[in-house]
Amino acid sequence: MKITVLFPTATEAQFFADSRVEVAICGVGHSAAAANTLRAIMRAQPDCLILAGIAGVYPGSALQLGEVALVQSECEADLGFFTPQGFVQLADLPLEMDFTRMPRWVSPHQPPQPRWPLAHSNSLNAAMAPFVKTSGVDLENMEGAAFFQVCLAEQVRFFELRAVSNPVAISDEAWDFAGSIQALTGAVTQLVDDLLAEASQ
Repeated sequence: MKITVLFPTATEAQFFADSRVEVAICGVGHSAAAANTLRAIMRAQPDCLILAGIAGVYPGSALQLGEVALVQSECEADLGFFTPQGFVQLADLPLEMDFTRMPRWVSPHQPPQPRWPLAHSNSLNAAMAPFVKTSGVDLENMEGAAFFQVCLAEQVRFFELRAVSNPVAISDEAWDFAGSIQALTGAVTQLVDDLLAEASQ
């Protein structure tokens, strides 16, 4: 099985080393993630892609700092319009235009007995934007929705792992980079082990 692991930044990849997989940096934000996810698919033609990074956690989530989650859905939450009634996500706008409305991208590849809690995530270019919907959403990141869209369009199996590094709050509270990235590294290694074991059966 050919596996490619994408990290948004070299910082998030710093502790990971595994000769069994290809590793690439996809960059931060929707545009970079989309372009480099597609580039990784075209170059390596992997059987499976893993996006691995840190994320913020919303106040209503049961996830804790340092915990790793397997993302089962992503929303491009800050894509939309400001209206007199406030911000409206693009999929919810009553525009008389013919385009695909996708309020949330869902992964069809979740394992039957996942090792990590499943999470719903928002992807934002404007991190910690106060106007997006967060009800029923656990995490916030900056690449996942683009990654989901490209993988689904290219029909490549994919997984997204996120380690909680910080609360989603505009404050001076310190982020736990080291602890969350260490936890992320262990989870990625375990997922690679599981996928290769599955392929060898």
